[in-house]
Amino acid sequence: MELFDLSSIELAAQFRLLQSQLRDRWQAIDVLDNSDYDILVIPSLSLDQRELQKVQGFLHYEERLLFSLIRLQNPRTRVIYVTSQPLSQIAIDYYLQLLPRIPFSHARDRLVLFSTYDASATALTQKILQRPRLMERIRASLRTDKTYMICYNSTSLERELSVRLDIPLLALDPDLLYWGTKSGSRQIFGECGVPYPDGSELLKNTQDLAAAAARLWERQPTLQRLVVKLNEGFSGEGNALLDLRPIQDKAPGSASDKERVAAIHKSFADLKFEAKGETWDNFSSRIPELGAIVEAFIEGDKRSPSVQGRITPTGEVEILSTHDQILGGPSGQIYLGCRFPADESYRLTLQQLGLKIGQNLAQKGALERFGVDFIAVRQPDIPGVPQWDIQAIEINLRKGGTTHPLMTLKFLTNGRYDLSTGLFYSQHGCQKYYIATDNLQKDRYKGLLPNDLMDIIAEQRLHFDTSTETGTVFHLMGCLSEFGKLGLTSIGNSPQEAQDIYNRVVKVLDEETKPISHGLIEEAEAEKAIVSSI
Repeated sequence: MELFDLSSIELAAQFRLLQSQLRDRWQAIDVLDNSDYDILVIPSLSLDQRELQKVQGFLHYEERLLFSLIRLQNPRTRVIYVTSQPLSQIAIDYYLQLLPRIPFSHARDRLVLFSTYDASATALTQKILQRPRLMERIRASLRTDKTYMICYNSTSLERELSVRLDIPLLALDPDLLYWGTKSGSRQIFGECGVPYPDGSELLKNTQDLAAAAARLWERQPTLQRLVVKLNEGFSGEGNALLDLRPIQDKAPGSASDKERVAAIHKSFADLKFEAKGETWDNFSSRIPELGAIVEAFIEGDKRSPSVQGRITPTGEVEILSTHDQILGGPSGQIYLGCRFPADESYRLTLQQLGLKIGQNLAQKGALERFGVDFIAVRQPDIPGVPQWDIQAIEINLRKGGTTHPLMTLKFLTNGRYDLSTGLFYSQHGCQKYYIATDNLQKDRYKGLLPNDLMDIIAEQRLHFDTSTETGTVFHLMGCLSEFGKLGLTSIGNSPQEAQDIYNRVVKVLDEETKPISHGLIEEAEAEKAIVSSI
């Protein structure tokens, strides 16, 4: 039977059979220094494409998994990397030159690149599946008995590609994707006994959403704001804020339930959206498709920490890191970056909560990366009262904005994460810290080519120094020229050093892109003419 004639049930069964191979191979796969494996990297953002349009330069986010090239420090590993558009050679060279103790040419010979040559707003995996000849070339490049596939997020598309190529996918079974949605996350928090904000179940129309919001307001009469979330939104781009203060005359005790629901429903037109350019007409049209929830908006002096972990093919749950997330947007709900590690006053608590959630996910059959976002609200300084009230917000069952910075740090330093302290130590026992972002974006950076960035990095000595294991690693270079957007991870031996390194990068880029006044342009042209005449 041809693979593309498989029914969905047969395809799912074959996928699970392939994934079962990972359990037998896991110990060999997970050994960084001696793993004789091919890694097929499919960095497809297989997310809702309309929601993805809210992220500027999203096509270049396929570059985020370039940290996987650091796996080539193992002289027996091969990496096969597929992208929508060909990768810049200078970006490839940049990553390969970071490899410790491996000749550049040796690493380059073990890297195989493929491209669909398709920049359309379609998930990369779908583009690959639509090109059978490309799939055959990819298959021919693999040692199928010594290959596994990794991806940014796992959907039915990645499952089909895994089966078509006959290689196991080290990622979540798409049948379990519900547990990474807003409503699925809330269900797991309830099962684990992890605190989370009061809110609703999954809803599919605006009238039910208004009724759920009214019931929430009745349970919490002092509530000032509510947050409405698309069930499959990501990075906060699918969130919107409803201010209840303008309709206080419809508050519990001041109006009937019917009046309250009607007032809330009418107020949806005044929602404050996190995503730029979002409208109620568009947002409301997504609710029947994606579903939505309504949740109490947590007020107060707060932070947004997160915990990351993984579930191995053998079912073990490992905590990998904690972060304090850097958020932006109109009400501070959009992910911009992170600091590692999270504050010492709650990082071990995050680990404990993350472990409980990870164990619940493992029992459901989940695999590989997971992350949990929290809200931490500072409490009054009262003896016996915890300093922070911590509530879980959502689970991410994919590689996220905190994945590549940590993996980059791990591979570059060959270090380890210490569960007893929540700190990361290099191979030499030095504590390591970083600040990372995918969103260093300024209009003045537009027009900078990757080559220009390399010149600036070299001249200003901004690059990562393997001798001190400090400095900055850059990514998303393809976003720079068109969108003025860049990703980076600044690594230091203390939180302040990491901050100083990051600040210096921003200062240098600002100086190098300083607008030239009209008079200076004329002077520069005159000077150029003099040089030409000489």
